[in-house]
Amino acid sequence: MTKEPNYTEAYDELQNIVSEIEGGEISVDELSEKVKRAAFLIKICKNKLTSTEEDVTRILKELETNEGLNQ
Repeated sequence: MTKEPNYTEAYDELQNIVSEIEGGEISVDELSEKVKRAAFLIKICKNKLTSTEEDVTRILKELETNEGLNQ
């Protein structure tokens, strides 16, 4: 079983796929698989960014609450 790439790995692989497509380095036969893989990688990146945003928002709210208690 292949492990799911982390954000940095997914982003780097996505950049490589985009470069290959832009550079015309892949055949039409490979294009479908590359697009499917790119969609999967985009989903990983989007989920991680959303999760991180939620974590940061929660932490900031906790800090605001704690500051209010310390005054």
